[in-house]
Amino acid sequence: MTIDPQKIRRDTLASRDSLTQAEINDASAAICNTLLSLPEIVDSNTIFAYVSFRSEISTFKLIEALMAAEKTVAVPLTQVKEKRLDAIRITNITSDLEPGYCNIPEPTVKLCETNIIDPNEIDAIILPGSVFDKRGGRFGYGGGYYDRFVSNVPDAVRIGLAYDLQVVDEIPLQTHDELLDIVVTESTVFRGTR
Repeated sequence: MTIDPQKIRRDTLASRDSLTQAEINDASAAICNTLLSLPEIVDSNTIFAYVSFRSEISTFKLIEALMAAEKTVAVPLTQVKEKRLDAIRITNITSDLEPGYCNIPEPTVKLCETNIIDPNEIDAIILPGSVFDKRGGRFGYGGGYYDRFVSNVPDAVRIGLAYDLQVVDEIPLQTHDELLDIVVTESTVFRGTR
């Protein structure tokens, strides 16, 4: 039986969107605690993390915890025309963000002028996604932004955050789909095969 990538993405996102705020909060807290204890995060100095939106695993407390641990934290700025993400350093999750591409919280225009980070300085990349598999496969949302970003930073550890319901045994990856090193859910840590 072949898996239809569009159908599994659509069905998984519908399941994710049906989670209650309490379920999102509980899973996000569990994932945050696990992530902060991973040696790959403990040993990283500069971390690129997505800013959560809608029903994604929430990263607000995670980003605050990383900054409290004196990590340099960069978040994405979506460059739609160039189809790329820029890494912008933030130091305050409340005042440094404003609604950006698709209303996703992004760094303020002022920060983008002064706080851009060279991707080669990034030690770990924390990614969202729609569907993941146990070997580190990931489907994003169809734009390819994160695949392009991580392909340019091959030495950074790649960590996907997912609810258990987003992880399947194997998804049919295409050549442009980048593998992750780790997928963290509320109950498990999967180590990929990249």
